[in-house]
Amino acid sequence: MNPYIIETHGLSYSFGKRQVLQNLELRVPKGTIFGFLGPNGAGKSTTIRILLGLLPVPKGQVLLHGLDLKDNRLDILRQTGALIEMPTLYRHLSGYDNLEMHRRMVRAPKHRIAEVLKIVGLAQDAHRKTSEYSLGMSQRLGIALALLPDPQLLILDEPTNGLDPSGIREVRELILRLNRDLGKTIFLSSHLLSEIEKCATELAIIDKGETLYQGSLKQLYQSAFRTNVLRLETNNNSVAHKLLQDHQYQLLAQEADILTVQVKEKEQAAAINKLLVENGISVYSLQANSQNLEELFLSITNKGAITPAMH
Repeated sequence: MNPYIIETHGLSYSFGKRQVLQNLELRVPKGTIFGFLGPNGAGKSTTIRILLGLLPVPKGQVLLHGLDLKDNRLDILRQTGALIEMPTLYRHLSGYDNLEMHRRMVRAPKHRIAEVLKIVGLAQDAHRKTSEYSLGMSQRLGIALALLPDPQLLILDEPTNGLDPSGIREVRELILRLNRDLGKTIFLSSHLLSEIEKCATELAIIDKGETLYQGSLKQLYQSAFRTNVLRLETNNNSVAHKLLQDHQYQLLAQEADILTVQVKEKEQAAAINKLLVENGISVYSLQANSQNLEELFLSITNKGAITPAMH
């Protein structure tokens, strides 16, 4: 059984003489929240337009739900929901009426309207005109529209664009619920790396139309950990310093009351803590100076790829 809901093989695309995608390889496992990242001009929007059948596939192969997009476009789209930035709503109509119009187009059963309104938390506001909706409510209604045919795959491009912190949180929690409770695979493109960090388990980073990294967020952090340090605060830093040196640990320049120790793997943090405590030294704090997703993203896109963990 194919474990991937989206696959691209050697996907290339150009607008005239400008090459946008170059042998792009993507593998999106079923049941994941998959972050799709890249700087402006990396080819993210073009990729999404191809996945949704809005652009042809001139070179390479694109598979969704195990079907080739070139030959099965309509069957694929029936199983795929999408929200690209802001939803297109009829503002003079209620949320319910917007859903009813869309339901008729996608031929979804009538009961789906009440179901999706409940899922996105808009049941109480269903009969209000959407002109009265906040941006966050509008985005959730847009996701409801995408959910009407009960697709297994949701493609969301910048779903939190323009939202305030409250709206961002509402959409994030909805995405997590859709994945956790309903088993939806979410293909999520966003410039808000902190949101990807809170949602995604798998991700791909692309630049200039090529895949620089693909794998789990956990693997990415583990790859970065090799270059990081531990910051330690103890009740006797001078004794701790000598003890760590005697045990062949590499200490960096000391700053104020903090010891910094070069580490190669996260297991060394536990070993260092054990060593100090067993020698009568109280450890007040021990913190891995790990890079966050934003720092890793900038490192990869500015300096080239780290060793990729390709599926």
